[in-house]
Amino acid sequence: QVQVVESGGGLVQPGGTLRLSCEISGFTSDLDAIGWFRRAPGKDREGVSCFNVDDGRTYYADSVQGRFTISRDNAKNTVYLQMNSLKPEDTAVYYCAADTATHNRCVGFWSFWGQGTQVTVSS
Repeated sequence: QVQVVESGGGLVQPGGTLRLSCEISGFTSDLDAIGWFRRAPGKDREGVSCFNVDDGRTYYADSVQGRFTISRDNAKNTVYLQMNSLKPEDTAVYYCAADTATHNRCVGFWSFWGQGTQVTVSS
C-alpha cells in the first residue's frame, strides 16, 4: 500500500509564493507516476503537473506553465510543487496523487491520493 500526505497550503496574497509538499510512504518503488491536481469551488478537478518517475517526462497545465515547478527529493520520498506569481484563480484544494502506471498529461485513473491541502490566494 502507498500513503500520500500533502502539506504547505495556506493563505497568500496575489503575486506571492507557496511550496506544497507531498510525502509518499509505503511501496514507493512500485510507483511510475506522481502528480499534483487541484479542485476549485464549482469546477472539475484539474491536473496541474505530473511526471513519470522513470523517464522524468513532465507535464504542466497551460494555466500554470512558467509559474509552477514540480520537483522531487528521492531521499525524502517527497515531491514538491513550487508555486510562484500566484493568482486568485489558483485558489483551490490541491491534491497529490501517485500511481503504478505512467500517465500522459495527468490523464487517467490514479490509484493513491492524499487528503488535500487548501491554497487561497486573496488580498
